[in-house]
Amino acid sequence: MANYITVDGGTTNTRVSLVMDGKVCDTIKYNVGAKVGIDNADCLKNAVKEGILKLLDKFGLTVFDIERVLAGGMITSEHGLCNVPHIEAPAGISELKRNVKEVVLPEICDVPFVFIPGVKVGCDNLDTADMMRGEEAELVGMMKDGVSDCVYVMPGSHSKIVTVDAFGRIVDFKTMMTGEMIAALSGGTILKSSVDLGCDTVDEEYLVKGFDSCRQNGINNALFKVRVLNNMFGGTKLQVYSFFLGVILAEEIVEIEKQSVNAVVIGGREQIKRATAILLKRCSQKNIIEVSAEDVDMAPSRGMVKIYEYEVKNG
Repeated sequence: MANYITVDGGTTNTRVSLVMDGKVCDTIKYNVGAKVGIDNADCLKNAVKEGILKLLDKFGLTVFDIERVLAGGMITSEHGLCNVPHIEAPAGISELKRNVKEVVLPEICDVPFVFIPGVKVGCDNLDTADMMRGEEAELVGMMKDGVSDCVYVMPGSHSKIVTVDAFGRIVDFKTMMTGEMIAALSGGTILKSSVDLGCDTVDEEYLVKGFDSCRQNGINNALFKVRVLNNMFGGTKLQVYSFFLGVILAEEIVEIEKQSVNAVVIGGREQIKRATAILLKRCSQKNIIEVSAEDVDMAPSRGMVKIYEYEVKNG
């Protein structure tokens, strides 16, 4: 089997991985993303170059041992390494493969780069229009045989609620700025002194309380209740954080519940994934499937390899 370097580029972070014989052997993470590329394109290039060289050196490989560098996410945006246009839904692995862009970036590496396009929907109407970069490869990497015609939930800086049809194609999706809201509200408002993002679990009772408060009183009022819980009621760090998370996730949960499919597959970071599953199981009759932490970590790289190799295996 071929060896690959994969580059999963986000808005604020970039992960460079080595895939050998279909397995992700190692990953190097850089706190550099497309946001940095707005002002300093060389910073992102240097991070990717360094990551590739470190992985090759660690495993005793040369560029001649690598089939391709596969790249997806915000690294394919106008602020990344190569601007690749979004393709329109419905889009599955076949459509993604047909629209990859292969280029050589000698200032980074002599191995050709293959950039995977993002996906867009509802292009003629602002209410339905949306776009993604990176989640399409992650989704392909998470898909299991027999699990289709469902909703995939991918928590992150920009959480995606993705509807997939029986053919495994992305047919619709919505974006929620969940991760950015968590960071901004907990770090840039009066809630900074109340919310501890270092909590590594959730208190289910207070998660639900936050969700219910948002549904009853609206997000604006419910967010201030986070401070009230901390200052007036002496909530513990975990209780306050869980209440806060329940408020932030409320609209996302309601949106997922609206979907007309019976199965919901949840990926993303363990903490947010678990909280989303708890709330959905409380208010929904849908079949809730949580992707394992290992599969979540490997999904972007696995997806990029599956997309690149698709025509080779399927003619």
